Amino acid sequence: MGQLTVKQYDSIEDAITRGTRLGIWRRGTEYLIIPLALRIINRRECIDTRHPATGARLTLWLDEVDAVEEVR
Repeated sequence: MGQLTVKQYDSIEDAITRGTRLGIWRRGTEYLIIPLALRIINRRECIDTRHPATGARLTLWLDEVDAVEEVR
């Protein structure tokens, strides 16, 4: 995807603030995650996330994300 829309950034920021889940598609795989922080590392944006069931941590790079959807 390369570039997220303003609505997608708002969804990510709202989910971080509220502690709600997001569905993120990357390379044909859907990740249901709870975002913890939005950061920049080596000039690349990433989301630090947690799996809602296991608590496992995962870092997703935004330039590799295909789609972002709020889970209600």
